[in-house]
Amino acid sequence: MDKLGSRCTLPCYPRPCVIICLLILTAAFLTYPILKTLSLQLHSSVTGSYVSGTHSIVFVNCPNEQIARDIARALLDKKLAASVNILPKASSLYYWKGEIEEATEILLLIKTKTSKVHMLSSYIRLVHPFEIPEVFSLPMNQGDAHFFKWLEEGMEEN
Repeated sequence: MDKLGSRCTLPCYPRPCVIICLLILTAAFLTYPILKTLSLQLHSSVTGSYVSGTHSIVFVNCPNEQIARDIARALLDKKLAASVNILPKASSLYYWKGEIEEATEILLLIKTKTSKVHMLSSYIRLVHPFEIPEVFSLPMNQGDAHFFKWLEEGMEEN
């Protein structure tokens, strides 16, 4: 309201400093995962120590051993993983479309960089025969430094 008590009809715009602060916060929010990954890699290479969560194990169930082997080989060929264990005959019980189902599945334990989990999951969704493939990961918090170095080397691009 102005001094005379009437309302101002001009559009109000935020101050430039508010816009700049919002842009900085947005940029920080969007780049945080990248900056975190880069800082963890830098810390690891400078100190020679393993940074918790740099690598992950991804779990994927497959309907049979041939599909499991095909997916495992493709992940290794594409450098999305350094190692894949194929565990035979896991008994699975689960809800599907309102019914309890029971199946024998093959479990893949995929060792990869945490930064590659999203690409790996996207690839599995493309090639997996299940309508909704089971794909989830857990970060590796502890382990042998030589093993983690070997994992890194296994996923290096040529």
